[in-house]
Amino acid sequence: MKIDTHPTVLKVKNAPRKQKDAGTPLSAQWLKDLARKHGAGDAGLVEIDRPELADQLDYIRQVFPETRTLLSICSRMNREPVRSPVRSVANQEFHTVYDEVNEVARAIVTELSDLGIPACNAVAAFPMEAQLPGRTWTVAHKPIAVAAGLGKMGLHRSVIHPRFGSFILLDTILIGADADAYDQPIDYNPCLECKLCVAACPVGALKPDGRFDFLSCYTHNYRDFLGNFSDFVGAVVESRDMASYRERFTDGETTSMWQSLSFKPGYKAAYCLAVCPAGEDVINPFLEDRPDYVSNVVKPFQEKEETLFVLPGSDAEDYARRRYPHKTVKKVRQSIAVTSVAGFLARLPLGFQPGRSKGLSATYHWTFTGEDETCVTIRIDKQRLTVDAGHQGEADVKVTADAKTWIKILNREYRMINAIVLRKVRVKGSMGLFRAFGRCFPG
Repeated sequence: MKIDTHPTVLKVKNAPRKQKDAGTPLSAQWLKDLARKHGAGDAGLVEIDRPELADQLDYIRQVFPETRTLLSICSRMNREPVRSPVRSVANQEFHTVYDEVNEVARAIVTELSDLGIPACNAVAAFPMEAQLPGRTWTVAHKPIAVAAGLGKMGLHRSVIHPRFGSFILLDTILIGADADAYDQPIDYNPCLECKLCVAACPVGALKPDGRFDFLSCYTHNYRDFLGNFSDFVGAVVESRDMASYRERFTDGETTSMWQSLSFKPGYKAAYCLAVCPAGEDVINPFLEDRPDYVSNVVKPFQEKEETLFVLPGSDAEDYARRRYPHKTVKKVRQSIAVTSVAGFLARLPLGFQPGRSKGLSATYHWTFTGEDETCVTIRIDKQRLTVDAGHQGEADVKVTADAKTWIKILNREYRMINAIVLRKVRVKGSMGLFRAFGRCFPG
């Protein structure tokens, strides 16, 4: 049979075309009404060539190359479950709304597709592109939501909606057509800078000056997620018997990991979002009686008896022991392997511990040799870190390292002392400053 005479081909050729006229932009108001009809709490539109999203463009087009318009949506979470110190209650709210916002996005795409408008829904949080180390998502919903006018980033590093506050979850629909109008970022930040998120964080990952300790947050809050799952696997593989395994994982931790594997991953904390009073629908109790708000919303998290997971020698370890003596502080291993010099350099700002760098002011010239040949300048001064390509200025310490050996050292597969003795790592300058550099990056 010739394809031109196939029944399917004939039927399609004779059917009315549903394909949208490519030269006619979609109504922006219609798109946002469509999102709300299917259950979105709010929606906003951004054009694909918005300058502030330039660094996201390649990732977006990996998902849907035809993308012309980004429809950012949010779904609301119920506040009281998120504020519960019982983590199963809070986590269930997160997971339920993640499922909800994904279903909303899918329904929008279904209707657009039925109208002949090409569209693709990106995934809200789970499943992630989980290939660590590296970026664990493709479409970054937060910067898109900010560009679409759905809110601004708060001190706690999440988007705060002007009405719903921090109690939202985000998704993005990628549309292969232009719209007749686009939204702009709101002209103020709903964040009150009250720093209650700083006060509630159990490991001190949020700093009063706005800095964020990614590694401390990741180590504790995401203990039962993918990255730290490898630590669990390592404990199983390396343990001689159950007694040695239990030295690294208690029965409670094993059960928690089982629960995350059998149901859905559980956050150890989302206290920063739970205590946030920002947003028109959220702020009244905070304005009416701030001491009462702190007593009822913040203190239950601070007073909760729980285990805090920290890296040895980290700022989080010092903070947790000092601030929360009634909580159990457990030292754990860093669990994400480093596979390249580029990965090592990218992780430096994420793992830098300002508290451990107090009093240190030094410039380091690093030269990596071998297949991964790279030269960089790393500067630590006034508890700040900068990493620049090439060798800039005068160095206090010069480090030359075989790239493969250095990666093995980072992954605990090779001892530093052996590398120095065999001159696979050579240090010119103060060994004290070299050791001080290492203390700034626990694990």
